[in-house]
Amino acid sequence: QVRLVESGGGLVQPGGSLRLSCAASGFTVRWSAMSWYRQAPGKEREFVALLKHTGDDTLYADSVKGRFTISRDNAKNTVYLQMKSLTSEDTAVYLCSTGVHWGQGTQVTVSA
Repeated sequence: QVRLVESGGGLVQPGGSLRLSCAASGFTVRWSAMSWYRQAPGKEREFVALLKHTGDDTLYADSVKGRFTISRDNAKNTVYLQMKSLTSEDTAVYLCSTGVHWGQGTQVTVSA
């Protein structure tokens, strides 16, 4: 059974950093394309970052390029999203996905 569990969200001040984790079970992240999405209140879910299953190729939304980094730890079967220089515009529920399966999300709130 595929399961994705996000963690690491919280309240952070503008300009701060957070690292989100997505612990996977039921499959191997090393051989899967993994993505992060986010959904702010009243807005559509939007793509944030992709880590391809072939090598370490990545893709980012323009709004987070240069500030966010997606990575994985094969030994822990976990995908990460390192976020820095956060702004209020980054406030959202962040979800990881295989493209088919989704986690429940973790809330990130950027506020002074």
